[in-house]
Amino acid sequence: MKKLTALALVSAAALGLAACSQNAQNETSEAANAVGTDISNTAEAGADSVDNALDAAGNSMDATAENGANAADNAANAVDNTAGNAAN
Repeated sequence: MKKLTALALVSAAALGLAACSQNAQNETSEAANAVGTDISNTAEAGADSVDNALDAAGNSMDATAENGANAADNAANAVDNTAGNAAN
């Protein structure tokens, strides 16, 4: 009789663990999917930040080059004006 009761208890425990195990697997799978989504979103946001920083750096380089060209033009004009005034 004790063996039969023990067998029934072990069987009930095994069925309980099997049910919990499937639930735990589902929860783990959902958690893994959430983590994967978070990682993907974070990586995408990081890539966007890098793209924006590179765009800003490129714009800054373009503005610096344009300012340098303008300064060179202004210097050339100043030399021309000075030479013109000296000739007068």
